[in-house]
Amino acid sequence: MAGEASAEAARKSSQEATEVSRAAPVFPVLGDEEAAAFFDLDNTVMQGAALFHFGRGLYKRKFFETRELARFAWQQAWFRLAGVEDPEHMQEARESALSIVQGHRVAELQSIGEEIYDEYMAERIWPGTRALAQAHLDAGQKVWLVTAAPVEIATVIARRLGLTGALGTVTESVDGVYTGKLVGEPLHGPAKAEAVRALAAAEGLDLGRCAAYSDSHNDIPMLSLVGHPYAINPDAKLRKHARRLDWRLRDYRTGRKAAKVGIPAAAGVGAVAGGTAAAIAMHRRRR
Repeated sequence: MAGEASAEAARKSSQEATEVSRAAPVFPVLGDEEAAAFFDLDNTVMQGAALFHFGRGLYKRKFFETRELARFAWQQAWFRLAGVEDPEHMQEARESALSIVQGHRVAELQSIGEEIYDEYMAERIWPGTRALAQAHLDAGQKVWLVTAAPVEIATVIARRLGLTGALGTVTESVDGVYTGKLVGEPLHGPAKAEAVRALAAAEGLDLGRCAAYSDSHNDIPMLSLVGHPYAINPDAKLRKHARRLDWRLRDYRTGRKAAKVGIPAAAGVGAVAGGTAAAIAMHRRRR
């Protein structure tokens, strides 16, 4: 009887494992060359806004004055605590960044970006999101950052994380020197979706087999493009939208799993990264 009971238990366990496998197929798919992953940066891959952390590093290097430190500290605290982008804050930050870098060489800012990543950004990467990206890389897929942050900053972060590359806002330069103007519009909202669509066409990707990850309802256009949308540390609007459409969710801000489970167990290692709200400075255009 013991032998029969053991055999029956083994058979039942095998059946249950098969049913689970059928219900939750392995993702990402190993060797799927027509699939890729697209990750928003701010509050998805990294705590806080990359542009603010970059500004903090520039302030340390005396690119601008101290008197605007309180304003930047408040903006960053808002972003970290509310977990949402304030359009007015982000616009001010972009305009400030453009005025700060105007006249500087692109190579100089790229070199400084490497230093600032080590000083302020490395410890703010969400381990759980990093694991998600690594799962795609391990499956042989390309992984791209898609962010409104300057492409130079985004490229540094992507390289340091071992990702394929980055799509970001492009700042105009002439003969290797920043002019203080943008090339087109900031890569934000619908513009991210258009950039992903263009990259997918150039790379020969099937968007229905691709994945996208974001924390913000502003990125719903990008998330809606792909067959595997994920809400990571979602704001209230994105969480509501994701639940309504049965998208997968993960929240790494408290170490707890979101209501919707469906991301591979190997990626579910979301511990809260250390660090407190960063105080960053901002230079306003002088008239």
